[in-house]
Amino acid sequence: MLATLPRSVDTDAVSTLVLAPVSIACGFPSPAQDYYDGPISLTDMLIDDQAATFIVRASGHSMTGAGISDGDELLVDRSKHPQSGDVIVAVLDGELTVKRLELTPAGAMLRSENAEHPDIVVPELSDLQVWGVATYCIHHLR
Repeated sequence: MLATLPRSVDTDAVSTLVLAPVSIACGFPSPAQDYYDGPISLTDMLIDDQAATFIVRASGHSMTGAGISDGDELLVDRSKHPQSGDVIVAVLDGELTVKRLELTPAGAMLRSENAEHPDIVVPELSDLQVWGVATYCIHHLR
């Protein structure tokens, strides 16, 4: 899965939305309460470090098992220290990719979340840079 060039988060455009005061059942419908609970800030809810958070668009199908589909946007925080198991935007030998990071005693592996796509065992002499850690996926419903 590839990532297109990132763009910074425009927090003026993502100012506030209204949060429903109740959870909505996905199974059997339940009566909803109809009252206003006030606005919420998506920036405050989703972003820890505004200056270090970017939006990238995912391309491809190698991360569908992680809930990331072709065309989805990822919020990527460059200030987070990558840990084994994180979904990351990596630069491997100059190429951007989105994969799950696995750190082992033998070295780093970039795991796909789709059996049709191979994992990438990072060769010792390769240039691997973690560009950022994906924190949220904005999944498009089609």
